[in-house]
Amino acid sequence: MAAREYGQYCGVTRALELVGERWAMLIVRDLLVGPRRYGELAAGLPRIPSNILATRLKELQAAGLLRRVPHSRVIVYELTPYGRELEPVVLALGAWGFKAMGDPREEQIITPDSMTMALRTAFRPQVAANLPPTSYAARFGPTELLIRVDGSALGVARGDGPVDLAFAAGPGIRRLISGELAADRAIATGVVEVLRGRGELLGRFASTFHLAA
Repeated sequence: MAAREYGQYCGVTRALELVGERWAMLIVRDLLVGPRRYGELAAGLPRIPSNILATRLKELQAAGLLRRVPHSRVIVYELTPYGRELEPVVLALGAWGFKAMGDPREEQIITPDSMTMALRTAFRPQVAANLPPTSYAARFGPTELLIRVDGSALGVARGDGPVDLAFAAGPGIRRLISGELAADRAIATGVVEVLRGRGELLGRFASTFHLAA
């Protein structure tokens, strides 16, 4: 149980009692990408105090949103089916919050899990369905995401592999996804660096992944 109770008999109230505490929804966001060890969750949320992470995990487990399971001789945390029902809520919050993000501050970072969920949020399957299958490698800091778009299907995973376009970007990629910056200008201004492959495919990426700012 979360420490805060609002004293109202309401679904929104109950939802906030379960996941409204600081960091709770970000833990859910990262676990929507896949099961994580405690250390992986801590690394993906570098500013969370260890005691708060431990507390939130216990609260979410008590609420039936996640569970601890053995995996390859280690313990990982994974969402339960009830917890996974939060995915459309997290995606909707991401789209809504995107409108208020503004320009990135110097200390703000992109994590692999946060970017994976951002890509899920921005993905436009109705646009992708009319485009040829395309694979991208997107590098954010030391981590590279492999993004495969095949019709209306999207796959995002960590790692490397043969792709049509590989590029590197930082938080400024928001300007490309919002349409504020055209693909060619994103390359020319250094917001996006083409590492290998066909640079013109960045325009296809921007059409496939878009959020209104």
